[in-house]
Amino acid sequence: MRKKTQATILVVDDDPINVQMLAEGLRHQYQVIVANCGKKALEICLNQSPDLVLLDINLPDMNGYQVCKALKNNALTKQIPIIFITGHDSEESELKGLEMGAADYFSKPFKMPLVMARVAIQVDLKRKTDLLESLVDIDGLTGIPNRRRFDHNLDEEWRRAARRKTNLSLCFIDVDYFKPFNDHYGHAAGDDCLKRVAHELDKNVKRAGDSVARYGGEEFIVLLPAISPLEAKIFAESLRVSVQNLAIKHEHSKCAKSVTISIGVATSQPSKTQSKGDLVRVADEQVYIAKSLGRNCVTATELKA
Repeated sequence: MRKKTQATILVVDDDPINVQMLAEGLRHQYQVIVANCGKKALEICLNQSPDLVLLDINLPDMNGYQVCKALKNNALTKQIPIIFITGHDSEESELKGLEMGAADYFSKPFKMPLVMARVAIQVDLKRKTDLLESLVDIDGLTGIPNRRRFDHNLDEEWRRAARRKTNLSLCFIDVDYFKPFNDHYGHAAGDDCLKRVAHELDKNVKRAGDSVARYGGEEFIVLLPAISPLEAKIFAESLRVSVQNLAIKHEHSKCAKSVTISIGVATSQPSKTQSKGDLVRVADEQVYIAKSLGRNCVTATELKA
């Protein structure tokens, strides 16, 4: 979840006077972004993800209802709350906006105290929702994101890579001989081992956009946007070495005297012939290859279009 000191409000209106009134009234408490057409509003929402959109219904290129529909139909923007602003003061217009997913509605000419109160309510609800979602997305044992969050991140980064025509790499990580470790040292020690491995992986994932998650059991997964296949493999090798250097004693491992990991890496440039599921599947296949090679190693491949 993005951290910031102020909420960001996107004002979408082609009337300069309305924009000026709203912007001046809101800037004391919020960061304000302005768009004078629907296309620009959609672009800003996709790239900057504001906390709230104040959306005029009458726009020069597409109406506010169309903008609202586009935002609600996109997985990357559907969570952004919308307050409609319109000169059509009718129950029919209000009902139509609310049925499309708008959070609130007010008519022109508007009164700034009323606007501020309604904006504050929606911003507060958005922050509480974001907090609850972030807690749901955290693995209870390790404190890092869980598979639910990974699935969301993968969808987001896959779409971004497709738009920008850049690579996306995925590292599938498996703790070697974890069942014998758990059986010999006990579940408490096993839990502690997973926590330490997770912390080490998380510590090494530093680039903006990179993310690590617990995929399930002793499996972890790292997402690496905009990176070459060679760079992804080199990074995976640094993760392998970093975990081995923790020197967690493992007397029942057949590949080392301490806890180690096997990593499968897959890199793709999203295309119509590939899916994000293919990326996960191929990375998982690479893990099995790493295991067949004796474990405690990295194998990598590149998906071809």
